[in-house]
Amino acid sequence: MKTQATNTLPRAARQALIKLGEDIAVARKKRRISTVSMAERAFISRGTLYKVERGDPSVSMGIYATVLSILGLVEGLGDVADRRTDTLGLDIDEDRLPKKIQPRSRKRGRS
Repeated sequence: MKTQATNTLPRAARQALIKLGEDIAVARKKRRISTVSMAERAFISRGTLYKVERGDPSVSMGIYATVLSILGLVEGLGDVADRRTDTLGLDIDEDRLPKKIQPRSRKRGRS
């Protein structure tokens, strides 16, 4: 069943979620964790795990974070929108810099 989240998701975001889900499935298999064990450890149903591994946007970000944590991959989640590597945001900040800096005027009566 398609949800509104699926229908309104930009194509690039949808593709990124699909890749994330596929990567999660591969990581789980490399670690030899069964779907039953993963679902139990994440406190989710196997059906929800199935959705995670397909990149379903209706699954909460918290569940994705839990699964990534179990796999030992959660550290990268905090870097997804890191302001220090946000090139567009950094460019916008640079565009807002003043063109010319005026020296401060000295107040009279002070030396």
